[in-house]
Amino acid sequence: MELWIPITIGAALAQNFRFMLQKHLKATRLSTGGATFARFLYSAPLVAVLLWGYVSLGDHSLPQTSGRFWIFALIGALSQILATMCVVALFSERNFAVGITFKKTEVLQTAMVGFLVLGETISTGALLAMVVGFVAVVLLSDPPKGSGVSGIGRFFNRASGLGVLSGILFAFSAVGYRGASLSLGDLDFFLRSCFTLSCVTASQTVAMALWLSWREKGEIGKVLRNWRIGTLVGVTSMLGSLGWFTAFTLQNAAYVKALGQVELIFSFLATVFIFKEKTTGREILAMVLLCLSILLLILLK
Repeated sequence: MELWIPITIGAALAQNFRFMLQKHLKATRLSTGGATFARFLYSAPLVAVLLWGYVSLGDHSLPQTSGRFWIFALIGALSQILATMCVVALFSERNFAVGITFKKTEVLQTAMVGFLVLGETISTGALLAMVVGFVAVVLLSDPPKGSGVSGIGRFFNRASGLGVLSGILFAFSAVGYRGASLSLGDLDFFLRSCFTLSCVTASQTVAMALWLSWREKGEIGKVLRNWRIGTLVGVTSMLGSLGWFTAFTLQNAAYVKALGQVELIFSFLATVFIFKEKTTGREILAMVLLCLSILLLILLK
């Protein structure tokens, strides 16, 4: 089995736990911006310590950066902030599993952005797997019954809009991070991943702190007061992000994102057994199709 496969699955599991914690923060304590900021604030120091330890114990040197690195890294960082805010806001529109699934429109978008920006292509088999996954997402575009939405609004509504927008932004984020990591040259892949992640999380923490200080005064204090859950958010964020960054360094970002749809299984289990939320037959069918797309990707890539 190629190394990027178990790394991606582990990243998806950690990310699912992080979204669960952020959903809790959003529902009970913090604003969308505050719940998003908690992710970066509590993970940035952990990533910095991990990088320092790896460099020191492994007798490595920090990579030399270039303008290309910072362009890719900062575009990825900003896109990820906005995408995360979209997902956290989406939790107020649909249940947890569907919220995560809407985000999966990023798979085809990542393939397109990766081709346009990095010139990376995908196989016909992988494209088929991604199309199956996209069909599943389309099945989820209807709002819940009783919502009063009909006609064209059944496909163009706030929930689907937030989901698709988050997918576009996550696509730019993934390609940006892969581009940044590749720009560091032929170095140890984990060093490139960890260094890129450290630079990104530090910039995201500063950017979010400035934004909240300007637009949501007092929210930073709330994030600090909820340090217990915030710390868990930081740990799961670090583990998930490190997994994603490492997988992006090793493999085409579109393939990584496609396999990352395994997160759907984790989110479905969370929906049923933790949040006690109901799912419809349409949603279950969509999830089955997404699981099928994962199998096709592994078999046909």
